[in-house]
Amino acid sequence: MVQKAKILLVDDRPENLLALEAILSALDQTLVRASSGEEALKALLTDDFAVILLDVQMPGMDGFETAAHIKRRERTRDIPIIFLTAINHGPHHTFRGYAAGAVDYISKPFDPWVLRAKVSVFVELYMKNCQLREQAALLRLQLEGGLGAGEAKEPAGLLAELSARLAAVEEQAEALSKQLDDESADAAAVATAAHLERKLTGLRRALDALEPGAGAGSPALPSQS
Repeated sequence: MVQKAKILLVDDRPENLLALEAILSALDQTLVRASSGEEALKALLTDDFAVILLDVQMPGMDGFETAAHIKRRERTRDIPIIFLTAINHGPHHTFRGYAAGAVDYISKPFDPWVLRAKVSVFVELYMKNCQLREQAALLRLQLEGGLGAGEAKEPAGLLAELSARLAAVEEQAEALSKQLDDESADAAAVATAAHLERKLTGLRRALDALEPGAGAGSPALPSQS
């Protein structure tokens, strides 16, 4: 069973959280509530999230301050943040949202279909990255296990299995990239997809280097960053 992605919803008003849950329930992912910036930061200490929907105007720690804390942490700095706000003070206010590290800035009332579509893109990117990390970890463990035993453990079958799994991820990533191009998606989503493709290319090269006749020496495994 494929593990569901977690989406963090941050808003001090329960009715707004309820509305977000109603909009995003169709994505069939795990929705996590936080009623304040402090509560959001606490949730981020233990769980990994695909995307954060963050209200700007909250008592105490507002959305901008919360985003600043998120971006300062090594563990959470790369999580996409979509700001939601009922305030519209012109370009300067919007620029402040992007400067705080947001990938998007949406004013209320917003179109539910548009919001759901934007969130779904980041969920897909997150799932593809998870798959890629799993394949890279499997490759690393199999290689280290084979080296530790001092002999190859059915290398042809192992390489074929890994190659097939990687091909499935590559196909899904290619389809997602085409979808982003067709929909003129946000620059941040396109950049994230491009980063995923680079990581896939690195993993494919590592596998190709293991093929018989590819040359002596151990292949360099792709970075996990």
